[in-house]
Amino acid sequence: MATHSNEKQTSTPLVNFIPIFQNFYRVYQEIQIITQHWIRILNIKLGWIHDFDKLVVNYVMFFYFYFHLITNVYLFITQVRKFFMLDVFRLSSKLLNTFAGHTGNVWSIDYSTFGDDQFICSGSHDKTIRVWDVDNNKQIQSFDGHSNIVICVKFSQYYYYNYRLNVICFSSKDKTIRFWDFKNDQQLQVLDGHTGWIGGIEFSSFNNGRYLCSGSFDKTIRLWDVETSKLLHIFGEHKHCVRSVDISPLQSNNNKKNNNDDKNNIINLIGGNGYTICSGSYDRTIRICDIETTKQLLLIKGHENFVMSVKYGSNELVNTILSGSHDKSVRLWDIRSGQQTQVFNGHTNTVWAVEYSPFIVNNIEANCNSNIICSGSADSTIRFWDIRSNKKELYMIDGDKTEDNGISCFKFLLLKKKGRNNEKINNCGINLCYGSYNGPIRVWG
Repeated sequence: MATHSNEKQTSTPLVNFIPIFQNFYRVYQEIQIITQHWIRILNIKLGWIHDFDKLVVNYVMFFYFYFHLITNVYLFITQVRKFFMLDVFRLSSKLLNTFAGHTGNVWSIDYSTFGDDQFICSGSHDKTIRVWDVDNNKQIQSFDGHSNIVICVKFSQYYYYNYRLNVICFSSKDKTIRFWDFKNDQQLQVLDGHTGWIGGIEFSSFNNGRYLCSGSFDKTIRLWDVETSKLLHIFGEHKHCVRSVDISPLQSNNNKKNNNDDKNNIINLIGGNGYTICSGSYDRTIRICDIETTKQLLLIKGHENFVMSVKYGSNELVNTILSGSHDKSVRLWDIRSGQQTQVFNGHTNTVWAVEYSPFIVNNIEANCNSNIICSGSADSTIRFWDIRSNKKELYMIDGDKTEDNGISCFKFLLLKKKGRNNEKINNCGINLCYGSYNGPIRVWG
């Protein structure tokens, strides 16, 4: 059941139409000048068919004006569609599908496309990893190679990019990280080194995901080379379990340094200049470490309990970090100052997962578009928040408190839907998939 906030839906301001009308008038004036010029020429050269020439010119003028009209209206509608994207999702979203199979808490889910195929993978308290075919709405594979609870799962783009293999990477309470080719049902490699259970894993945004970082109950973050299975570095700044990790987003300019003194530093060899690792811990802190220098850059304090989830922002939000905590709050931080910029309160239980959503909304107070963040909680809700306002959530997906018994993870799916003759149509919709305490995986859209 979807619960809507009591806030009034905003309408499109009339001022947004003014540039379009101005453009129409400018085009109309241009057409008048061109038409008069043509008519003067036709009067001289084709005098006896003067009326016919006027008819032809008016015919051309009509289609020229019509073309500009359609073009501008299309552009405006596109802008409006993006402008009210959250409202469209809020008004039309419903439960589309349920994937049943897990018998315990689904701790993690991921989504990816390999070629034309779309998949969701999930890891659970029942010690299994399952793969679901999005197009056909069914489970296609299951793996029970771990001897303990599976906590985090990620699709490996590195294996697909280099070897065209469909591979899932997953971590467990058995202290290992494993890679599984689910198409050929074959385990490919095991990363063994942590001395405590592994809470979170994340692939590098650079080098096509060749590098992997992992956070553990042993208080460390480890950086691995997937190609060689080698451990590159151990970050040991946290004082308690590292529950969540993230790597800063891909940069357009890597700005590599040419320093001969750094040649012996193995971290420099991975192309990680300027990239950082963010981590959330049971010590209630968020830390940022530089991959190149391996030094801690920032220590963030503010949460009053375990930090369960951290995420880097991207694009215009590249200098922000989002976090969710056992203290029931969601917080937004500015990396440059290390200060909290917003706190979002409303959840009544642990916030297990946070994400920057693909939606925006019109913030009337700030007089601009505003990005939307989301949070999933043990209170069985997913809430949508305006980053420019710490008021009540904009929208809430209310899960089934009996059948779900809490939401532990979620993921946005930028789906490719099928058209006629089974062809793919890109970017036809945004769905949201979440994993629950009792095992069901739900898809909303």
